[in-house]
Amino acid sequence: MSSTETPLRRWKQVAGLLWKHGRAVRDATAGSGTDGRPRAGTSAEQLADDLEAMGPAYVKLGQILSSRPDLLPAPYPQALARLQDDVKPFAFEQVRAIVEEELGVRLSKAFSTFDAQPMAAASLGQVHLATLRDGTEVVVKVQRPGVARQVAEEFQVLTRIAEFLDAHTEVGRRHRIRRALEEFRTSIQEELDYEREAENLVAVGRNLARFDRLWVPQPVPDYCTRRVLTMQRVRGTKITKVTGFSRLDIDSTALLEQLFHGYLQQILVDGLFHADPHAGNLFITDDHRLALLDLGMVGRTGADMQEHLLKILIAVSHGRAEEAADNLIAMSERGEADDAQQFRRRMGTLVAAQQGRGLEHVSIGRTLLDITALAADCGFFVPSELTLLAKTLLQLDEIGRNLDPAFDPNAAVRRHAARLTTTRLEREANEASLLTAAMEFKNFATGLPQRVNRVLDAAANRELELKVRAPDVGDVLEGMQKIANRVTTGLIVAALIIGAALLMRVDTEFRLLGYPGLAILCFMAAATGGIVLLVNIWLQDRGKRKTRG
Repeated sequence: MSSTETPLRRWKQVAGLLWKHGRAVRDATAGSGTDGRPRAGTSAEQLADDLEAMGPAYVKLGQILSSRPDLLPAPYPQALARLQDDVKPFAFEQVRAIVEEELGVRLSKAFSTFDAQPMAAASLGQVHLATLRDGTEVVVKVQRPGVARQVAEEFQVLTRIAEFLDAHTEVGRRHRIRRALEEFRTSIQEELDYEREAENLVAVGRNLARFDRLWVPQPVPDYCTRRVLTMQRVRGTKITKVTGFSRLDIDSTALLEQLFHGYLQQILVDGLFHADPHAGNLFITDDHRLALLDLGMVGRTGADMQEHLLKILIAVSHGRAEEAADNLIAMSERGEADDAQQFRRRMGTLVAAQQGRGLEHVSIGRTLLDITALAADCGFFVPSELTLLAKTLLQLDEIGRNLDPAFDPNAAVRRHAARLTTTRLEREANEASLLTAAMEFKNFATGLPQRVNRVLDAAANRELELKVRAPDVGDVLEGMQKIANRVTTGLIVAALIIGAALLMRVDTEFRLLGYPGLAILCFMAAATGGIVLLVNIWLQDRGKRKTRG
């Protein structure tokens, strides 16, 4: 097929996919069995199959949707969960060719053993068990052949679709689908670079070294390239396979405490965090630790963003809607029709409704996702870091319920947020910041006498001027002028009435309606002026009420 036909065919495929599954997704119970799980052949299972058939970018989209139960009804996240590590593998001969090409050595020379059957296969690559020549057990992740080119072609089509939606639909304009797609593209491009993932493993492992119950397997440097990643083998059980009996052998509460603490530290202190903690990426090791896998998708937060996120997290967890709204507005980009007043009002309603349920029944992750959707409705575009934080907390909530149904993740967030505030203060009070503050104080102290002398000299020579900038001074003066005009008109009307009353006693030949004519003319002028003044006041007040409404 020619290159000009491929985008058109993809357009049709995506449109067909949306049409095929759109109505079914809106039905929360479509295709669900009596136990709530999707049956084979249902629309939920078919959606997973269709996404897998369309290509790796769509499989990755399905993986993300599988961790967002707030977006899809119950059967769909369960059906899409298989896309995390149960995609059709590619042939071992291709694996061998890629590994030998990347490492520059025969497979048998680099490894003493290398399993031909993959232990897991995902959208961008698959994982094989292997043993190094020195006997070290490792896992080798090999990128799918041609996946980078295929992803690039798929995003060309998706970009055109996003541009169409942004230009012609209210949903596109409100949520800026093109920008979200660009962030998705950047994330996948980073995942396709296994050298970057190896760096992430080292950095996150170093940051979490103080947590004795968390473990990040480390890469083997000489065996890592852009398309091949070799790392320590994790012996243990996927977190979704932990049963009621096996929970008795592990301290679930202590594990979850460190898990939440570790993730909050990554986001709010370290600035580099594992952005995809779904159940397929967390293992319970044989020594009862939690292993964090697949650090291809990471998030990054700067110091200012960490400050805002921490304030929002603390405010939401304690039910302070006004404080959360102010911080979110401060960190967000304003749209053309933003409405801060409406956002604060709806934010208060949302948080109050959550508080009414009791904090132990509230998911902070889901609440944050609701807040981001609410912000978009009110014309505010929140940073992607907040959405990543919300998604991460939502996934951690699901993991917490699987390991320990009695664990309260919201209480854990509140406890650790307070600790992290202290940690941030301690980190900011380091030698470098103290030296910077000392130099700034030195510059201030050195220049202060000269500045004071200039001010005193200007005051002595009567050259001291105070300039005040008032952006709304024009509106204020206009309002004062209107008040003065109304007062003046009222005084003139009152003078006319008083004058007319005095002229009533002066008998003249000129009469109107049997009364002295000059007095009647003054009364008529006063009545006309009073009516004009009242009508003017009514029209202006009516116009202001319409503007505010």
